[in-house]
Amino acid sequence: MRAETETTIAAIRKSLSLLAQRLDYETAPHRLEEFNARVEDPTLWDDPANAQKLMRERQSLVDALDSYHAIKQDLSDNVELIELGEIEDDAGVVAEAEAALNDLRAKAAEKELEALLDGEADGNDTFLEINAGAGGTESCDWANMLKRMYIRWAEKKGYKVELQSESQGEEVGIKSTALKISGPNAYGWLKSESGVHRLVRISPYDSAAKRHTSFSSVWVYPVVDDNIEIEVNPSDIRIDTYRSSGAGGQHVNTTDSAVRITHEPTGIVVTSSEKSQHQNRDIAMKALKSRLYQMELDRRNAAINEAHENKGDAGWGNQIRSYVLQPYQMVKDLRTRFETSDTSGVLDGDLDGLMAATLAMDVSGKSRAEATAED
Repeated sequence: MRAETETTIAAIRKSLSLLAQRLDYETAPHRLEEFNARVEDPTLWDDPANAQKLMRERQSLVDALDSYHAIKQDLSDNVELIELGEIEDDAGVVAEAEAALNDLRAKAAEKELEALLDGEADGNDTFLEINAGAGGTESCDWANMLKRMYIRWAEKKGYKVELQSESQGEEVGIKSTALKISGPNAYGWLKSESGVHRLVRISPYDSAAKRHTSFSSVWVYPVVDDNIEIEVNPSDIRIDTYRSSGAGGQHVNTTDSAVRITHEPTGIVVTSSEKSQHQNRDIAMKALKSRLYQMELDRRNAAINEAHENKGDAGWGNQIRSYVLQPYQMVKDLRTRFETSDTSGVLDGDLDGLMAATLAMDVSGKSRAEATAED
């Protein structure tokens, strides 16, 4: 067997080992039996919310077990084919099995990465906010580019994207936007994106064609579902209604229905500008609860807390990632040192490599400060 093939097999086995560890494979069959017994309980749907949660947890375990067993079986089958092909001197069989192993390696690596998304809220939908920082028109355009980047990433994942609120730039782009992104592990994937993003390029708005640096900040927090209790004291919030404005389009409302909720103890402000004032109150309250829940998660998770506290203003010294389009092509994450020259791909939503590096770093136990300090 070729050395390259043996390396591929070793990589798949390593992924299987991690999957078994994250799945707690030894106890998984027993946990599935418990789920099945509870599903058969005729009183289960007396509490629909808990029933739905139970069904999601059961399906998640079933999917994880199915993926593990399928990868393990495919590995065994293809190794046997290679050995048989070598015995019979059938190069075609060997080549076909080796190609299948290469595909399996990519699949196993993807499942290995998904297994890292086991945080308390990783499976939840997420809110994503983008705010233009230092740089005026340039930063408003950059904020709009980031919005497109995340929408394209979500579309490739098959996620649903809903615009919650948006403020247009004075000339181009946007000053700010808030999106709700819904899909499996949406928050788990996107949580590493919180921070300041820096763009270096030749400005299309500068007649002298000079290089400009722009900043925009990204803030990500999980959507709180009905199974997470977040108490909000009515006396702690102020609710304002106002006339929304913008450049036009289906998301822009011209009546006094937009809602802004301010949480006085923390200073958190959330807005929603759909057509119904009642709908806006509901959306804004959910966003507020999600922000408060994120603060609680931050207190529990020192690494995430450090990243958010150090985010600071959207300007020099606070960025987590640089996107350089001139004088060379490079996207580099300053926490993990992951970099790629495929800037057009990244800006078109190819973010999994960048996100995976941060996920792996967090699981390894290395703080982001330590990672940033390394050369």
